[in-house]
Amino acid sequence: METVVSGIRSTGKLHLGNYYGAVRSFVKMQHEYNCYFFIADLHSLTTHPTPEDLYANVRQVMVEYLAAGIDPEVATIYIQSDVPEVVELYLYLNMNAYMGELERAASFKDKVRANPDNVNAGLLTYPVLMAADILLHHAVKVPVGKDQEQHLEMTRTFANRFNRLYKTDYFTEPHAFSFGKQLVKIPGLDGKGKMGKSEGEGNAVYLSDSPEIIRKKVMRAVTDSGPTTPNQPKPEAIQNLFTLMEAVSTPDTVAHFNELYNTCQIRYGDLKKQLAEDMIAATAPVRERIHDISNDNDYISKVIRHGNEKARESARKTVAEVREIIGFKKF
Repeated sequence: METVVSGIRSTGKLHLGNYYGAVRSFVKMQHEYNCYFFIADLHSLTTHPTPEDLYANVRQVMVEYLAAGIDPEVATIYIQSDVPEVVELYLYLNMNAYMGELERAASFKDKVRANPDNVNAGLLTYPVLMAADILLHHAVKVPVGKDQEQHLEMTRTFANRFNRLYKTDYFTEPHAFSFGKQLVKIPGLDGKGKMGKSEGEGNAVYLSDSPEIIRKKVMRAVTDSGPTTPNQPKPEAIQNLFTLMEAVSTPDTVAHFNELYNTCQIRYGDLKKQLAEDMIAATAPVRERIHDISNDNDYISKVIRHGNEKARESARKTVAEVREIIGFKKF
């Protein structure tokens, strides 16, 4: 089977955007590909989390990956920092990455603008660490969003540069991969942009949120005064609510509220109540499993050890072969 690699930063709880945009596809994908899913705690160090937050966030993401249906007996699910070979490969690839190309990366420029007081070397070389994550397991396909496509292109650049420098064809080029017919983009509740942790607590609905919290968040979602003419185009904030409804509600429900909107009979309070209840129903099975798994420390530890062993088996082989290609020999 072809190998797929994907990572998620350990920044805490997963939200509906993570689930519908990626994790739900991972659950299906794991049965058709050789999948490595890792929790990118090394990447998260660019924002300097406290030791307590780092540990809690890694554990939470692991729990929620498992609760969402990723099977540790089928896919390899592991913590990035448990595989030291990724850091060694990161070092070797850094030797062939150039300042100019790293400084031109759009994500680096965005981070510099957003956090001018925290322009650390980890941010600059973030694409190299991402390349090491991917090349370590010889991934052929990488599920990435639009914001990561440049990083994947840089991964191909680093792989080809290594091959040219050492006159080998060791690394293959990984390619972007969207499992399913189309990429699902889940908007936030603030009326603009996608759902995300960085936009504030009220913007995102988390898989672990209680029904009461979900209702409160949805009822506070941004709306307007309503349509004034039949079949009026929906403003972004309203379209976002309908997009969320398309993810969690039945087609009949979506059609019903579309008809009300197009005939200027929509009552946003009713739409929000329906949306909240459908979100609660859609997330209920995952939420219950999050609670159960969170209380089973022995199971969590077993999964982490198992994933570490599977990931390192692949990683050790790659790094040993890379060292030999470079010219490191045992004396």
